[in-house]
Amino acid sequence: MMKNIVVLVSGNGSNLQAFIDACGNKIPNARIAAVISNKSDAYGLQRAIDADINVHSLNAKAYDSRELYDDALATLIDLHKPDIIILAGFMRILSEAFVTRYQGKMLNIHPSLLPKYTGLHTHQRAIDAGDKEHGTSVHFVTPELDGGPVILQAKVPIFENDNAEDVASRVQAQEHVIYPMVANWLVEERLTMVDGKAILDGTELGLSGLETE
Repeated sequence: MMKNIVVLVSGNGSNLQAFIDACGNKIPNARIAAVISNKSDAYGLQRAIDADINVHSLNAKAYDSRELYDDALATLIDLHKPDIIILAGFMRILSEAFVTRYQGKMLNIHPSLLPKYTGLHTHQRAIDAGDKEHGTSVHFVTPELDGGPVILQAKVPIFENDNAEDVASRVQAQEHVIYPMVANWLVEERLTMVDGKAILDGTELGLSGLETE
């Protein structure tokens, strides 16, 4: 049976594009039912329009609180009967009630090897720390920011004269591979979240999830 994916974006939507390209091949049994942005000028919306996908933009300024915004967002999401919700550069901190509502079916990708470098500016922070490797992590979303159980990580090298843009482009190339892969495990019901742990094919994943080189 075809599953519905709803993707939330705030910006360029390069990970959204990876999903648009993956649905029907790398993700054979799912379709993107809608793309929703908190910014009306997000290029991700144009990507969705070009792919003939439903789009919505929902401006937080129209709501008096985070909770009211998240209620409206959830109502919009639920119109599309989502099986999976993908955060693809959605730059809003979500309320606990919203996260709990979609627990176990909402994924995020974070540009670091979690639990290292939660939050912003991860590439520069890794360079500043003298790290020799950096990477990206796909994780379930829980109320703790960037704190949900990690499912899969991909590592990239940091070379001596790299700047943040160099590292970011290396990381992004990996994101476009691993994020649709993990979503497909969720579509195929191989992946679940139980008691705050990621379970793949019946096996509990460790703190850093699986690693792909």
